[in-house]
Amino acid sequence: MRKIAIEKDFLKHAEGSCIFSLGETKVLCVASVEEKVPPFIEAEKKEHGWVTAEYSMMPRSCDERISRKKLQNGRSQEISRLVGRALRACVDLEKLGKRTITIDCDVLRADGGTRTASINGGFIALAMAMKKLQQNDLIKENPLKGFLAAISVGFVGKEMVLDLSAKEDNVADIDMNIVMMENGELVEVQGTAEGHTFSRQDLDKMLDAAKTGIDEVIKEQKKVLGNL
Repeated sequence: MRKIAIEKDFLKHAEGSCIFSLGETKVLCVASVEEKVPPFIEAEKKEHGWVTAEYSMMPRSCDERISRKKLQNGRSQEISRLVGRALRACVDLEKLGKRTITIDCDVLRADGGTRTASINGGFIALAMAMKKLQQNDLIKENPLKGFLAAISVGFVGKEMVLDLSAKEDNVADIDMNIVMMENGELVEVQGTAEGHTFSRQDLDKMLDAAKTGIDEVIKEQKKVLGNL
């Protein structure tokens, strides 16, 4: 795995924020709390909150400048939905109450693994926002069900690689992103055979490797968050 670095409380006014780094990949993750819920929840007369996410890359996060208009594409929408789904999986939405937490993930520097870094940093920002809600007596107990993290794993030739950089990802025969709770329960598995198909045995090996990497990420999350 590449080196993990976390800079907490990066933005003064946000309910939770951090810069999460996996090697050269750096993502600014920010949690914002609003005392309202989306219209579809109001229409259903549900008594629970919502967690959502928005992902984007900065124009010079890559080698050449990319127009902001071009950055708002299908890939950004797909990753936004992934991050939102992943973070909702670890939240008891009824305990959150009728409010929305939006996690903004802005890639400052991209070198592979931006979606996994967004989930990992997004969880930290989300957990900070939950603690602030508790401190302000807006919720009685923490709605988080447990720690959650994500990591990429794949095969470059015959070698299995954990936490792929952009260079490794570009030549990988198999590429997979895995989101998992601390107890090992899976939230999402995105796997693709780029160069050749893979066996059930290969899948099990990648899941085992991912668990090792996710344990390492959660260990670093706990250093900055303490207990939930």
